[in-house]
Amino acid sequence: MGTKFKLSMTVISIIIGFMLAIQFQTIKKPKVRDTRDMWELREDLLKEQDLQSKLLKEISSNEERIEKYEAKVKDSKEQALKDTLDELKKEAGQTEVNGPGIVIKIDVLKEALLLGEKVKDVSPVLLKRLVNDLNMYGAKQISIDGERVINTTVIRDINGDTKINGHTINQYPLEVRVIAENSESADKLYNRIQVSPVIDEFFVDNLKVMIGKPEESISIPAYDESIRIRYMKPVK
Repeated sequence: MGTKFKLSMTVISIIIGFMLAIQFQTIKKPKVRDTRDMWELREDLLKEQDLQSKLLKEISSNEERIEKYEAKVKDSKEQALKDTLDELKKEAGQTEVNGPGIVIKIDVLKEALLLGEKVKDVSPVLLKRLVNDLNMYGAKQISIDGERVINTTVIRDINGDTKINGHTINQYPLEVRVIAENSESADKLYNRIQVSPVIDEFFVDNLKVMIGKPEESISIPAYDESIRIRYMKPVK
């Protein structure tokens, strides 16, 4: 009896222990699942943080690109403005220019000196006619006795003196420099000015005009005075 009882109690204890073990495992399983979900959430969070970091880096990179682009646009605008200003100065005669052209020299006739005839200063009327003919024959830039001829240039007689841009012209030989568009235009200018009637008009005043052959590069100085604009008002 005692042995059977002990055996029965042992079997019952084993069964109860087995059941408790099963129950313990059943209770424990949800905790394992929760722990796994937490790690998954953590991994997802890390992935989101990594993605956010990459996005922030890309945004920063794009902002740098935009800043560089804006700086480039600003520089290009400033360069375009500078180029436009330089072009306007060039057109206004405020920069030295070089190009193909001819050099004309006006001097006193030796015969007039030998005969003792008085030679006056070159007439402003003759200079104007010469400038007009040169422009008509393709001149782009002109200087007379080192003075740049521009749109506002006035050649006139003041108290018996011939003046250009306020500069008195009273010495010979007088040099006139002319620049054309290109070498071909310089050749045409050279051929046309030789047969211009104004050349003979200088001869009447005891002056001879010597026209040099076309050159590849001639330098003409800049107009070095302030350009005054009259009769112009700002637009309101």
